[in-house]
Amino acid sequence: MTLTARRILVVEDEPKLAAVLCDYLHAAGYVCEWLADGQQALQRMQDSSQAKPAAMLLDLMLPGLDGLELCRAVRLLSDLPIVIISARVDELDRLLGLELGADDYVCKPFSPREVVARVRALLRRADGRLAPAAQQQPAQALIGGFSVDEAGQRLAWQGQVLHLTPVEFRLLRLLLSQPGRVFERSRLLDSIHEDFRDVSDRVVDSHVKNIRRKLAALKPPQDCISAVYGLGYRFDPEGAGSGA
Repeated sequence: MTLTARRILVVEDEPKLAAVLCDYLHAAGYVCEWLADGQQALQRMQDSSQAKPAAMLLDLMLPGLDGLELCRAVRLLSDLPIVIISARVDELDRLLGLELGADDYVCKPFSPREVVARVRALLRRADGRLAPAAQQQPAQALIGGFSVDEAGQRLAWQGQVLHLTPVEFRLLRLLLSQPGRVFERSRLLDSIHEDFRDVSDRVVDSHVKNIRRKLAALKPPQDCISAVYGLGYRFDPEGAGSGA
């Protein structure tokens, strides 16, 4: 599939802002689809007769269905990258959006070029467009029953695929790369958002919470990701293995 075939769903109730985003997305080679109502956007995602979008730009203050509720509902249907775009700048709103499954959060006002760059980066990672050397690596068995498919950007535990967002995949892959090592939050943050910005370390906590929930769905809730007070997180092989 070529870049020009990639469809981006813009869910935004401000026509002028939506038009600007669509103009920049078109200029970057994407197909843009705009909806101004949250309920209509959910129906669009549930319609199996239409081609699924590759990513979603999502406002929070929407008619029909609130953006946070829409994010929660879409995440149950799809792992497509979701970028929240909102005038809500409070950290609590940002963390709530990420906990509901969003991959990124952009506060209004924003640079349309930056939004396009973030979409491009998320799609590149979702596609598994890695360095050639990494693409040639087969699925690698990891400690604790985990395996990683670099080319396909998939992680599995004892053969059961974890349905992770691109951000969650990168974070868990880093933890698995060095079992027992404590990764500081700042290091984990760099691994998931290395191409931009200054954001709160608590973003990492939100993504870890989502990963733990997905892990618990595959095995007894034996926590293999340990929090180290004041530092960050580590992967404990014993915790993963004990769930077998």
